[in-house]
Amino acid sequence: MKEINCVNIVGLGYVGLPLALLSAKKYKTVGIDTNKERVAKINAKQSPFLDNRAANELADTTLIATTNFSVIKDAQVIVICVPTPVHEDYQPNLEPVIKACENIGQYLTKGQLVILESTVNPGVCEDIVLPVLERTSGLEAGKDFYLAHCPERINPGDTNWNVANIPRVVGSLESKGLEIALEFYRSLIGAQIKPMGSLKEAEAVKVVENSFRDVNIAFVNELAMSFTKLGIDVVNVIEGAASKPFAFMPHFPGCGVGGHCIPVDPYYLIEYARQNGFQHDFLSLARKINNQMPKFTVDLLISKLAEKNIPLLGTKVSLLGLAYKPDLDDDRESPAYKVLEQLQAHGFVVSAYDPYIVKGSEKSIEEALEGAKAVIITTSHNIFKNLKPEDLSKYGVEVVIDGRNCLDKQSFAQNGIAYQGIGR
Repeated sequence: MKEINCVNIVGLGYVGLPLALLSAKKYKTVGIDTNKERVAKINAKQSPFLDNRAANELADTTLIATTNFSVIKDAQVIVICVPTPVHEDYQPNLEPVIKACENIGQYLTKGQLVILESTVNPGVCEDIVLPVLERTSGLEAGKDFYLAHCPERINPGDTNWNVANIPRVVGSLESKGLEIALEFYRSLIGAQIKPMGSLKEAEAVKVVENSFRDVNIAFVNELAMSFTKLGIDVVNVIEGAASKPFAFMPHFPGCGVGGHCIPVDPYYLIEYARQNGFQHDFLSLARKINNQMPKFTVDLLISKLAEKNIPLLGTKVSLLGLAYKPDLDDDRESPAYKVLEQLQAHGFVVSAYDPYIVKGSEKSIEEALEGAKAVIITTSHNIFKNLKPEDLSKYGVEVVIDGRNCLDKQSFAQNGIAYQGIGR
């Protein structure tokens, strides 16, 4: 393979754009995305989503964005960063990856390296990506072009860990592709780049990382549901357990698990194992527990309203937060929408507000709170964490369900508003 002079990043979302901006600092980099509006914004030096780091770097970058896949032929390295969601039945949806591979394959030339960063279950690179690239290009993987997998690692909103300093793992179809992929990532990232023994090993790493998180969150969510009945504050207990300096890693409960990774990736492993004759009971149970947290949250609300003799039908509830993570405009897989569905099913009148999400949100928190008898916090945005009892009581709010345990429990209890956190 020739020296790396040009890099293409396919998919300019939360994963692809930061990587493209990093790559552009060292190589000629062209980003490819099918979203014309997103491409136009990037070329106008504007971030298409809320990301302060990306916004700052866009102001002074050589990155070019396009919708034209023909630029593929000029690159030495092509990185696929498209989303990999699940269908409503939780089966993996690989259509974005397949479509990207079809578009890339039309222009693939000998000697190029294709790297998949999108999160997939073990086997996808060899069983799906490779055949699509070979069929559409007429080239042979491992001989005419190289194929590698480096599962994305990014933590949106994190000011400490970013695409430039988070360690990565890389697997490849063959040793030459691994060598080139390692060279590429080591030239960009100031952290360890660990070579894996195969594509499947690399694919499994990401799924295991997020399944670990999911299982631990399910554990504390189950504790929260139990401790609610036992009258124990689960947050205090977790913080107490975390005082042990070894063998314990604190995770905290909430109204549900959101984002593009944790509520999605375990299904990839569950489904792949099922197809190969193994049933992941533990992972499936964790998903079941975490998926029921929106219902548990609404059940808490119903219980508190009953204590105050407030009817359900027609009562206005203010839902504060639609994003899955604090102070971001990302609502992918947000449990807030599941909470919303539960509320509507019980006949509540729901008014939602999120300062970062336009669709489905009131224009102001005042509009959302006006006439509300109850509030559910579903995202711990700073604007919500700073709410005081008097900020809510002046609108007639009598019940607060703190789905993120982000409010001062004592201050609400002392001011006559019925407060209930998740497990506290």
